[in-house]
Amino acid sequence: MRILTMIPLQSELDPFLQGCHTRGWPSTPAQIGRLGVYRLNAGRLTVALGGLGKTQFGVQTQHLIDHGLPFDLVICAGAAGALDDALSVGDVVIGQETVEFDIQNRFGAPMLPRFVGAPVVLECLSHLPLNRAFNRHIGAIASGDEDVVDAVRRVEIRQQTGALVTAWEGSGAARACAFSHTPFIEVRGVSDGAGESAPQDFVANLPLTMAHVADVIVDLTNWL
Repeated sequence: MRILTMIPLQSELDPFLQGCHTRGWPSTPAQIGRLGVYRLNAGRLTVALGGLGKTQFGVQTQHLIDHGLPFDLVICAGAAGALDDALSVGDVVIGQETVEFDIQNRFGAPMLPRFVGAPVVLECLSHLPLNRAFNRHIGAIASGDEDVVDAVRRVEIRQQTGALVTAWEGSGAARACAFSHTPFIEVRGVSDGAGESAPQDFVANLPLTMAHVADVIVDLTNWL
């Protein structure tokens, strides 16, 4: 199975690749179309920078789908803010669905597009051995181009979507995959609590968070 993993920011991509290297998967730079990528595990895993925000992320995901070898699965991977108090920094959430929450529709009922994670992949992830260093959760992931940095907004999004965490780019990748009939899943590591300290916590916790995300994706690639 050939897997494309898209990661929003360079600051997330670097510790992710380091985490893969620690697991014995060094990366080799390559090129697909107009974008640089990294090949790992004899080409089974391709990793690329997706860009900040849903739109840019969707554009670059679509470009790689169109110009690369056929991918069997696309993963949106990165950090996220916790909406559920049961989550801890370093935990990893696998998206049972990605819920787009920031469409400001004033002409009718609120719009909350939902993109279901690939069922076969969810089933596989549910059976992977647990890593004692962090907890793994399966649930909804909220997707919207909004930094959540206060308790009131955190509760609003949790109630609106039922999501465990919130992040920006997932629905952009999900839309590209739906358009291209490519299985999709989102994998996010908890970097902060979506509160006032989120900006500092995000930066401080990225190395740990993305190493854990790398663990999950390496395990998944080995399993599939």
